[in-house]
Amino acid sequence: MAPPGDDAVALADLVKRYGDAAAVDGLSLRAARGAVTALLGPNGAGKTTTIEICEGFRRADSGTVRVLGLDPSRDARALKARVGVMPQSGGVPGTAKAGEFLRLIASFHTTPLDTAALLERLGIAGQAATPFRRLSGGQQQRLSLAVAIVGRPDLVFLDEPTTGLDPQARHATWELIEELRAAGVSVVLTTHHMDEAERLADHVVIVDHGRLVAEGSPETLTGAERQLRFRARPGLCLEELLSALPIGSAAKESPAGHYLVEGDVRPELLATVTAWCASHGVLAEDLRIERRTLEDVFLELTGRELRA
Repeated sequence: MAPPGDDAVALADLVKRYGDAAAVDGLSLRAARGAVTALLGPNGAGKTTTIEICEGFRRADSGTVRVLGLDPSRDARALKARVGVMPQSGGVPGTAKAGEFLRLIASFHTTPLDTAALLERLGIAGQAATPFRRLSGGQQQRLSLAVAIVGRPDLVFLDEPTTGLDPQARHATWELIEELRAAGVSVVLTTHHMDEAERLADHVVIVDHGRLVAEGSPETLTGAERQLRFRARPGLCLEELLSALPIGSAAKESPAGHYLVEGDVRPELLATVTAWCASHGVLAEDLRIERRTLEDVFLELTGRELRA
């Protein structure tokens, strides 16, 4: 493994407390240069606090933080030109016109991207003269993305970059992030969309209660294990189905009428399930074999209960 100075972000034993509550509790992680790292976790897991410490907006109580090899608190001036950050709600003045604000941000950088071309690329050139407060939520999000990348940063922090976007804008944003990686830009991404993380990320870090619970590539985390899904009438007797399946198999119904069979998914298992359904007068619809998803892993690790 490369030394910490070679990483875009390196955290060791990071702690941040608010009163008696630890928002970040001994977190260590590394984000490689020139790669997309997805930082995932349920609400309240400590993601935002961690990112704000990396951006220099908060100070850790203890532990070490290195961003592009520098301390974001001590070396804030040196990092400003090299790190792009998506402004959140309230980060852009409501009266600022989209095009003017982007040109202002671009003027702070030595070799910025062409602002007109960037607005066109993100589909908001037609709103260049529109005040920020009059933009739709998706348009505001795209302008925030433009602000983060207009200065040609070495590292960019993207916090929920596709929230509020329609499918076309979401895919355009994905393509832009992939182009950033291809150009050697390091990307640290937070998102609640597991399919987004699975598509974009080279490395995934899952945190909960301020601690690291898992990390690895999407392929490593999801594994090679496959599963069988089908729809049928609710309330099938899964104990009877399991008795016909190989030892070590598992079956569950969630939600009603949707069935999942896990185990060694081979032709024999598929034949057993379909034969069992036929013998019980069950029509198995939408039967398919698929790989375990990152969302499956996320829910297994962090639970299914709602978070505030």
